[in-house]
Amino acid sequence: MTDFRNPGEVRSLAPGLPDRLAAASLRIAVIGDVMLDGWWSGVTERFCREAPAPVVDVQRKDYAPGGAANTAMNLQALGARVRLGGLTGTDAAGDRLRSILAEAGVDLRGLVQHPDAATATKDRIVAAEQVLFRLDDGGRFPAEAAELLAASVPALLADADALVVCDYGTGLLHGAVRDALVALRGGRLTVVDAHDAAGWAALAPDLVTPNAAEAAQLLGGTKPLGPDRAAAVRTYAPDLLAAAGAAAAAVTLDRDGAAVIGADGGFHRTWARPAAEKQASGAGDTFVACLTLARAAGLPLSTAADLAQNAADIVVQRPGTSVCSTADLEKHLDGFADTALSQADLLARTAVERAAGRRIVLTNGCFDVLHRGHTRYLNQAKQLGDILVVALNSDASARRLKGPGRPINPVHDRAGIIAALSCVDYVTVFETDTPIPLIRELRPDIYAKGGDYSAQMLAETPVVEECGGRVLILDYVSDHSTTALVSRIRSGGTANDAGETGGNPAGSGGIAAGGNNPGDPP
Repeated sequence: MTDFRNPGEVRSLAPGLPDRLAAASLRIAVIGDVMLDGWWSGVTERFCREAPAPVVDVQRKDYAPGGAANTAMNLQALGARVRLGGLTGTDAAGDRLRSILAEAGVDLRGLVQHPDAATATKDRIVAAEQVLFRLDDGGRFPAEAAELLAASVPALLADADALVVCDYGTGLLHGAVRDALVALRGGRLTVVDAHDAAGWAALAPDLVTPNAAEAAQLLGGTKPLGPDRAAAVRTYAPDLLAAAGAAAAAVTLDRDGAAVIGADGGFHRTWARPAAEKQASGAGDTFVACLTLARAAGLPLSTAADLAQNAADIVVQRPGTSVCSTADLEKHLDGFADTALSQADLLARTAVERAAGRRIVLTNGCFDVLHRGHTRYLNQAKQLGDILVVALNSDASARRLKGPGRPINPVHDRAGIIAALSCVDYVTVFETDTPIPLIRELRPDIYAKGGDYSAQMLAETPVVEECGGRVLILDYVSDHSTTALVSRIRSGGTANDAGETGGNPAGSGGIAAGGNNPGDPP
């Protein structure tokens, strides 16, 4: 397998990263509650005689793997070699589910069939682009079926780079299956996506992925997350991780993105991009799948989470249960490459945002070789308002500021990478040595800068205040970190990723992103 661990090989969310992940061809084991999702679409023009209920004339029936099977489908579509462990009946739903999975290339040798089991199904009835109701059926299994699944665990985990446990609370994984997984824990990245992650503490997972309600449950219901759920996750991080027995957690917050926490106190926030209302399902499975693959390949947790957020943003735009493929993710990231707005376009868009009552935050910089200090700083800037605008120094401006040989990345690439970060709303480029002319036109509510100086030392401060804004100084982002990273890339050195939130799983190889080491200066 090609060695992607050179720190100069991967620069955050640049186009080409999904292809490289797929090329790594990592083996991922998924075990959990599988189900068949049905989407029955039709028209309704009348009510039935016997009850005040609409009559739906079904015109189309679509089916897709759901639950753990959807996680497996997403991983396979992103280039992983997937083994799936679970249980189906020998019924028509089970046959349909197995057929779809096999056609996608998922290894089904761990998917147990039992004549006394009933395959779990979730059929949604849709009319006029509205889900009217959902029919849940199946999911029943005899005790001996769980024993058969437990017996398949050693083969399922053999040579796996990562394990994903998808526990939807049916009880199938509790008991013999969990005992078998705990007995073989370690040696691979372990991710738990469970309704009750506390039940998997003995597995000592590297990462758990509860949603907001599941996170509140982990806290025992005594500490409600409240309206600012991301901030609450950060506050209660030690309690959440202790309850789950995990090294790190990515708490998914649907429209609010995700909050990522680590035992080392690290925190990262992703931001979901607005999506049209559609009957989407399974975006959480997509997030977990992409996050797992990126971590198994060695990407830092913060970068992996941003990539996973982009994958989830893709599937929420689609109706039904769908997957994000390598090609989908490549196209999505490549779409950011030409996303830098002209000043005129930026002013037009921010005028609309401001008219809607949203606060505009502006920050600027070269952002030449992106590292964790940059992403932490940008996430902090986003939280100061509603809309984050990042103004990039042009290549000529960066060269005047940084000297010959810089920037390493041309502004076209820098803009694409910055725009792909979920916390960034708009990117623009300025040619001057300072963004003062842009500030006069944009009139931001907040001007955010990272540095070891005060607002009074900035030439921009009087202009910002004249325009009715405020200057806020965030964490220090030293250029030494970027300079050291560039030197390491040019010399062919390696990065020490031991301090990355959540750890780097033993035995996992693939891709590592240099410079995102929290032990380095930001």
